[in-house]
Amino acid sequence: MPTTLRSVVDASAAVAATRSRDAKTSIVAALLADTAPEDLDVVAHYLAGTLRQRRTGVAWGSLRTHRAPADDATLTVAEVDAAFERLAALTGPGSVDKRTRELDALFGAATAAEQEWLVAVVTGNLRQGASESLLIDAAARAASVEVAEVRRAAMLAGSAAEAVALALIGGTEALRAVGLSVGRPVQPMLAASEKDIATAMAKADPSGAPVSVDVKLDGIRLQAHRDGDRVWLATRTLQDVTERLPEVVEAVLALPVERCVLDGEAMLIGPDARPRAFQETAARTASDAGEAVAAFFFDALQIDDDVLLDEPAEVRFAALERVVPPALRVARTVTDDPGVAEEFARRALEAGHEGVVVKNLSSPYAAGRRGSGWVKVKPVHTLDLVVLAVERGSGRRAGMLSNIHLGARDPGTGGFVLLGKTFKGMTDEMLRWQTGRFRELETSDDGWVVALRPEQVVEIAFDGVQRSTRYPGGVALRFARVVRYRDDKPAAEADTIDAVRAFLT
Repeated sequence: MPTTLRSVVDASAAVAATRSRDAKTSIVAALLADTAPEDLDVVAHYLAGTLRQRRTGVAWGSLRTHRAPADDATLTVAEVDAAFERLAALTGPGSVDKRTRELDALFGAATAAEQEWLVAVVTGNLRQGASESLLIDAAARAASVEVAEVRRAAMLAGSAAEAVALALIGGTEALRAVGLSVGRPVQPMLAASEKDIATAMAKADPSGAPVSVDVKLDGIRLQAHRDGDRVWLATRTLQDVTERLPEVVEAVLALPVERCVLDGEAMLIGPDARPRAFQETAARTASDAGEAVAAFFFDALQIDDDVLLDEPAEVRFAALERVVPPALRVARTVTDDPGVAEEFARRALEAGHEGVVVKNLSSPYAAGRRGSGWVKVKPVHTLDLVVLAVERGSGRRAGMLSNIHLGARDPGTGGFVLLGKTFKGMTDEMLRWQTGRFRELETSDDGWVVALRPEQVVEIAFDGVQRSTRYPGGVALRFARVVRYRDDKPAAEADTIDAVRAFLT
């Protein structure tokens, strides 16, 4: 029986109405168990608060027009997904009128509650507290399989929705069949943060054993897959950028292997051999032409027929060194001495890099997870936050969108917690860019504050965190300033409110 949109909307409302994670999980699990197999992928996306289509071409302005709701709930999730698929395909002359007609038909068939839900999911404002992590837990419960099996399949498939469908349809056997596949990018392993080298070393390996200390590059995360004479390049968000980086493709093809999966960074290097600004690298990798980008690899997930994903880091690093020349590798040292690590970090900073990443040599590659196996240390405190709104500029910034409202992710609600505002650190170029970008994300404009879909991640430097009754999270950043905008990072990976509170002194 086809799955109705009403069942998803009702479940979404029920999830939003409780703060209990166990209750949320039970609600989502019940819906997944009742979902038709052919609808599982779409329903999984909807329960996570996203559309299956990355872009639909639907702007906030087109959703403002009131359409009379239907009296009865008749829409199926398949019909809704098909409508958004048609919307995503509309381009060229006449597409605006066609999009209007398509939206009128979709919203005209939706009840008032369904219309409200559709607007929220399209604008990225669905506040229901059902994250991908909760979705994975719910799928495990509904399918009576281990959570770890669903999580691993999601990491290797690069999609929680795909893992959910596998769990419900094929169970453990289907989940275990998902392995590392050359040409299909996996979610990258992520690093936790610490304030100093000694603490990072103790966190990465409490036993006191030697750790790897890698230079932390300020580039674009890059995953390289090769099978014979074919190469695929993917970013942190699993976006395919192969066609944009032919110089990196050439470098990977020159390696003495038939197959490989490598993890690393791409960045522009100046004539002085120092790294260029992140914004320059980001702009270059977003384009099909420009200066040559250099690739630097720090991990190997597969070399020829050897799948290394579950091997200790020291085994993976040794395999990397056997096939990747030093010029294409991230610099690292192995030590159990904090003093040696501090000196290595000092030289990295002098060379223009961000800092270092301390890595446990016995840890496997935990795709998609931010554990303690990798711990980054940067000299300036920074957080990756989400821009929730922006204010119109005044004086020299008149005509620009300037002061940004910063939010941290709240895993409990699925929303974001306001931490404060800042206009510091913005260059003229950045102001021009964000004025255009934020108009694309606009959901409302009261003449002073422009509310935004919570999609744009920004890296913020700050001097500390203090308690505050002014903001709902109870904390505020001291001397917050913009470092850069992170187009390489989705809002789902922004720092949490708990990570912010950890800086309280």
